[in-house]
Amino acid sequence: MVKVWWIAFRYHFVPASFLPAILGTVVAWALTGFMNQWFFLLTVLGVTLNHIALNMTDDYFDYHAAVDCPDKRNPYSGGSGTLTRGMIQHKHMRMVFTSFYLLTIIIGLYLCAVQTWWILAFGCLGMGSSYFYTAPPIRYGYRGLGEISQLINFSFTIGMGAFVVQTISFSREAFLVLLPLGFMMFAMIIINEIPDRNHDAAADKNNLVVRFGAEKALWLYGIAMTLAYSTILFAPLMNMASFWIYLAFATLPWTVQAFSILSKNFNEPSLLIPANLLTIRAHHLTGILLIIAYLIQGMQNQREFQPAFFALLFLAAFYLPAVVPVLFKGKLFFPFCF
Repeated sequence: MVKVWWIAFRYHFVPASFLPAILGTVVAWALTGFMNQWFFLLTVLGVTLNHIALNMTDDYFDYHAAVDCPDKRNPYSGGSGTLTRGMIQHKHMRMVFTSFYLLTIIIGLYLCAVQTWWILAFGCLGMGSSYFYTAPPIRYGYRGLGEISQLINFSFTIGMGAFVVQTISFSREAFLVLLPLGFMMFAMIIINEIPDRNHDAAADKNNLVVRFGAEKALWLYGIAMTLAYSTILFAPLMNMASFWIYLAFATLPWTVQAFSILSKNFNEPSLLIPANLLTIRAHHLTGILLIIAYLIQGMQNQREFQPAFFALLFLAAFYLPAVVPVLFKGKLFFPFCF
């Protein structure tokens, strides 16, 4: 049963939430010399719980809208399949994701009380976007707005929210450095929607891939990834970051390879699997390398190592569950390690 719920959590997509949260916190420390490790832990835990709840919310409402198909040829697209295959009862899934949302609210209200009520704005935007992505009556993910929401929430909302938790202030540098993760998240959503476009269209889920078609979606993917790396390129030239962030260009070959596979196989869901995997890898490792870049900058600026150690500890604690299961040869599909 634990394996079934782990499938429902889809934890391999959760780094999209906690990586910008960790990055926002590390940027705050590098720029100000301050890091509250307790607030750091609560922030990362809160966005992680919220993302797991988001994954199950999408499963739940897509199941009731007859969007998810049990016969999937691409394991990176669509939902977890736990509802369509009868592995979990829908009422139990609703109970669990509701509990996770409540825990997230408790964490957010505590941070509001001890830090700033600006956190309430970030929390409402993040949680509201998570729930109403597929929940009626808004269901904005069915109206072609989901991809833009992902770009905003998985960069600015989470990352800047984490920055504000630490500093009770805003930063143009933090905003700029977080943008690449948003652009890459946009691209990840696009490539994951391509195999499901016909089934989504039949269920009136009019996301951008359904609206524009697979060929134009290919270019949306390319533009988003180009903007991600362009932001990384120009940030130091604008004196908005150190040159250490150029470490993130190590993921560029994966992105180029993914685009090449996508351009040749966008009509073949099973052949897109390597491109899906490469996109996830590029997003995750870019986030990790940006975090490392700011840890180096922080140690240079602050001449202390303890906050960097805690940041790496939190990164390992939350990230390893997404990649370690590949070591186990079971029925689950976890090809997410580097």
